[in-house]
Amino acid sequence: MRIVLVHPAGSNWVPGKKDITATANRMAPLGLLSIAAFLENQGHKVFVHDCLGPKAPFGTKANAKIILDYKPDLAGFSATTSGFLDGYDLASEIKKTRPEITTVFGGVHISAMGAVLLKDFKNIDFLCQGEGEITLTEIANGNDAGSINGLIYRDADQIITNPPRSNIKDMDELPFPAYEKLHGFPEGYNLPLFSYIQSPGGTMITSRGCIYHCSYCDRSVFKQGFRFNSPEYVYEHIQYLRTRFGIRHINIYDDLFTTNRRRITKLCDLLISKPLGIQFNCAVRVGYADDELLKMLKTAGFLQVSLGIETGDTDLIKIHKPGADLDEIRDTVRRIQAVGLRAKGLFMMGLPGDTVESIQRTSDFAISLGLDDMNMSKFTPFYGAPVWSTIFNDGTFDNDWRKMNCLNFVFVPKGIDSKETLDQLYNEYVKRFYTHPAWRKRFKKRIWQHRKSLWHMLKHIPTFIAAKRTFEPK
Repeated sequence: MRIVLVHPAGSNWVPGKKDITATANRMAPLGLLSIAAFLENQGHKVFVHDCLGPKAPFGTKANAKIILDYKPDLAGFSATTSGFLDGYDLASEIKKTRPEITTVFGGVHISAMGAVLLKDFKNIDFLCQGEGEITLTEIANGNDAGSINGLIYRDADQIITNPPRSNIKDMDELPFPAYEKLHGFPEGYNLPLFSYIQSPGGTMITSRGCIYHCSYCDRSVFKQGFRFNSPEYVYEHIQYLRTRFGIRHINIYDDLFTTNRRRITKLCDLLISKPLGIQFNCAVRVGYADDELLKMLKTAGFLQVSLGIETGDTDLIKIHKPGADLDEIRDTVRRIQAVGLRAKGLFMMGLPGDTVESIQRTSDFAISLGLDDMNMSKFTPFYGAPVWSTIFNDGTFDNDWRKMNCLNFVFVPKGIDSKETLDQLYNEYVKRFYTHPAWRKRFKKRIWQHRKSLWHMLKHIPTFIAAKRTFEPK
């Protein structure tokens, strides 16, 4: 079967502003690439079309034409909440020209919402809940719809939801993602600015799932638990990226990379004994970053470690990130930097329960940590997250899927008087962090290391000037 897997562009920025997200950081759609590799191993002909890719055109009709030019029998769409409607517009345009093409939607939005989507979106033939590799392969193989676990479909006037798909137990059975199917990879898929020294960069995921229940996190696809590739598999994956594509820096986007300490120890041993000339970034959690482990990461070539912090308010962190506290975070950041790793803090603004005062405390906390970098996302409630059950009681919510991308405030907690106030606070505190004398001093010491990021910015200077104006306080 001929299959096109599509990564919709979605709405990835602020309405009315030029989208700069791909200019600052364009990430390979790893889930789709994993499914593509799996399907090809089963004998199917697969194409990948990334609507956010460096060579993709703008607009529904232009992207639909590219998909149709592949002459597919099946088009599969992986959709976030903000990307779902864009994906549906593409599917509808495709169906106008060739209604016989089978359209399948999967991803976090589909896994969270389920069968209700088939009621309102008639140009979708199948919904795939959970992991997609085996489910999509069984569709492509022509299996009877009723026998495919994880599938939602129409049978006459009825919508049928099959039993859930079991998670893949042995992740080493999965082939490496089909990076080669991305036009412009790796040069066109740039890592976040100032997060790397060497280039080109690549991304990978070495585990699925998480053992925690943070209020804002949607686990609809991979569920609770933790499954992972073996250290030998991960090393071979890294080696493949290095030899096949010349990758020099890898961002590892696992939710909790260091959960299994034995795995990380073995992986670090491999990277130290057989170095590949690559640097890495990863994320850790408080309680999974002891001194010995951090030293191993540094020796193995890791450059930066991100730490989910979310809030600097003592009461709110207990609600939204159970198992972490501010003193432990302080200590973890200190120890990360003590071994020579960079520490990046990940925060959210506008959480349920946030007030002007708690947001001030978060800003003060971020400054006090002496971080090397930080990311402040705008809290977005997603359908599969624990917080969804109470979100309509905790504030006002603009349930506009296109805006639900962590780049717009769609939720305003009761303790804040308006979205405009949140926007003002966001602009003020992001600017405060990056203009703080201590951070600027640290950055200046590394400015030569970041010459490739600076050159990237210079090449796209009009776009970044426009973005700066968006974040300037009024």
